[in-house]
Amino acid sequence: MTATDGSPPPAQPQGRPAAGASAPPFSVAGGEQKSRSFAVRSFGCQMNVYDSERMAESLRAAGHVEAADADADIIVLNSCHIREKAAEKIYSEVGRIRHRAERAGRAKPVIAVAGCVAQAEGGEMARRMPAIDIVVGPQAYHSLPSLVARAGNGAIVETGMPGLAKFAALPPRARRVPPSAFLTVQEGCDKFCAFCVVPYTRGAEASRALPAILDEARALIDGGARELTLLGQNVNAWGHDGRTFADLLHAVADLGIRRLRYTTSHPRDMDKTLIAAHRDLPALMPYLHLPVQSGSDRILKAMNRRHGADFYRAIIDRVRAARPDIALSSDFIVGFPGETDADFEATLKLAAEMGYAQAYSFKYSPRLGTPAADSADQIPEEVKDARLAALQAQLAADQTAFNRASIGRRTTILLEREGKLPGQFIGKSPWLQSVHVRAPGLAIGDLVTVDLVNATQSSLEGQPVQQMAEAW
Repeated sequence: MTATDGSPPPAQPQGRPAAGASAPPFSVAGGEQKSRSFAVRSFGCQMNVYDSERMAESLRAAGHVEAADADADIIVLNSCHIREKAAEKIYSEVGRIRHRAERAGRAKPVIAVAGCVAQAEGGEMARRMPAIDIVVGPQAYHSLPSLVARAGNGAIVETGMPGLAKFAALPPRARRVPPSAFLTVQEGCDKFCAFCVVPYTRGAEASRALPAILDEARALIDGGARELTLLGQNVNAWGHDGRTFADLLHAVADLGIRRLRYTTSHPRDMDKTLIAAHRDLPALMPYLHLPVQSGSDRILKAMNRRHGADFYRAIIDRVRAARPDIALSSDFIVGFPGETDADFEATLKLAAEMGYAQAYSFKYSPRLGTPAADSADQIPEEVKDARLAALQAQLAADQTAFNRASIGRRTTILLEREGKLPGQFIGKSPWLQSVHVRAPGLAIGDLVTVDLVNATQSSLEGQPVQQMAEAW
């Protein structure tokens, strides 16, 4: 999240310390916090975007004011540990922030590193990079305003994992939110895939209570959200007081939200009630992101995925029977330790069978502390590069084919942002496709009926047939 869109101008801080020095603790006489400007930058998944929004809301509630990154007194880097060399990228960014302040002759802003890298690295981050003032994990970011108030007298490290306590400590949601909003309902994971750090950085699976979720959903709807995406590291593992994830979807839909989505899911938790929800809930969009990671049973077992390729195929068959127009998405890892040419061919075969509307594919990279990182059977980088290129070429062709097959459809899109051309807006189709549309009188937040008339791999063009069908 970049804290610049529609925000008031930054407060003009007084009495900055000398260049290169840290800002003083954020307090004034009587113990009140002094208002400072801040920016939150998000790296990684949708849950990081949600967490960044909540951190920004917490800082605003404490009296701080959003600003452009270059002008901010406080910069929060919300990190993701999924991608390769995630920690190194954060260190590089901290260095750039420090050098930029020095060149401008201004005080170094207070730098807070949050998220999964902060949880994994802990105090080592501050030891390695003294410019970092605060290290706060993803289960402790509700304490960010108090950490900011104490910053300036040595690094502060807060990486406790108190479960879901942070949600009760966070301020109410903003009064005005984007038309498409995220809502975290579950955190952590108990699956312990051999390549994944999530159980170590986000903790065990924990589900928020249904009343708290519904309260936040109501606040988002009241704030203008027309689409909600329910989030979790393993979102369809949500369960509370005997209720299932399908029960949760029905309860949120009953609030009157027009469009409902969820991510990310695990195949082992796609039960019959959830599949039925795709058939029975009009608000639940015809889109399912269900990571498979590999098409090889041997590699899936080594990954500790707890499902085989045919198990995955059977789930997809059941989902398509319940919702024939559903669009599918997935995640793939190529070059997992021990992956042979035959294993990779099995992945290509499964991907071709599924005909994904979109998918995400990555080269395996070791994560310290995970079982796969210690494997002696690592795959050479050049082999991983070749396999990734081959898989991505196939996935790109499938995405293009799916989009082209959409030409001629009449559907409703939710306008989310302005496009590059005058009068152009970009909306989202029910199948999570980006749709460009131009017509007078349109506005962000409108639900617009369009005919899909052109398609590329990454987007479509829509021709409005009912402008401003429902205004925000």
